[in-house]
Amino acid sequence: MSSSALKYKHIALIGKYHVSSVSMRETLLDLAHFLMDQGAEVVLDQDSAGQWAGQELGKDFNGHATLSLAQIGQQCDLAMVVGGDGTMLGVGRQLASYGLPLIGINHGRLGFITDIALTDYKTALPAMLRGEHAQEERSLMQAQVMRDGVSVFDALALNDVVINRGAGSGMVELRVEVDGRFVANQRADGLIVASPTGSTAYALSAGGPIMHPDLKGWLLVPIAPHTLSNRPLALADSAQIAIELVAGKEASANFDMQNYASLLVGDRIVVSRSPHRVTYLHPSGWSYYDTLRRKLHWNEGTV
Repeated sequence: MSSSALKYKHIALIGKYHVSSVSMRETLLDLAHFLMDQGAEVVLDQDSAGQWAGQELGKDFNGHATLSLAQIGQQCDLAMVVGGDGTMLGVGRQLASYGLPLIGINHGRLGFITDIALTDYKTALPAMLRGEHAQEERSLMQAQVMRDGVSVFDALALNDVVINRGAGSGMVELRVEVDGRFVANQRADGLIVASPTGSTAYALSAGGPIMHPDLKGWLLVPIAPHTLSNRPLALADSAQIAIELVAGKEASANFDMQNYASLLVGDRIVVSRSPHRVTYLHPSGWSYYDTLRRKLHWNEGTV
């Protein structure tokens, strides 16, 4: 394919971090060669290349230039993420402020947002590189842990913010406010604030509904609540949610289950909509409902 036919000419490859895997290394190299054959210029993420090549950051990887994630956000047209949904969550948060579109190649297990199978990328990618694809945007949450009026921790979350009880302790008691208005005190094992993307993650296993990614909303999903009438609550994503730890030992706040903060009684976790969004590209004809049906095994055994 001629490079002039490509919409995306400068492409970054990002692999699953912290995995010294021969198969991952070979996958990245095969994908790089395939993209070059299509006429694209290919760079690799610095951390990924250094992990597998045993090289210092900034060195090249089998002849391919390497860039930091910040440089990728500034210089590239597109990033391809090879891994599972956890890898995509981490990369999405870090690149969201640059507006760089992402394509997910599934090298993991479930793959709700890394939806191109590893065996299918040679068929799917040529048309996508020409701009023939579906595009969607996913919202992000900005969360802070406030202690005595001071922010002691802040993070972005693409899936969810989860307040959990300690492993060796009983329930936590949480005071929930929305836009400064008191909602309820809840005693439970924890509470999940989930985005539509996160509605198919922990929130789903805790009994929450599935939200279509186009919906502008959050979910509040209690984890094993003491009062069974404490049910999942859907809110507009313009709302600011504040959750205060009233009682409970060894409680913690987790952000996409990848960033972690220990909590003290009196801490407030404040969640609001981030100005940034993550853009995902999918093959033409992609449908969110097809993904749900395939990943959740709906209609199996039916004619």
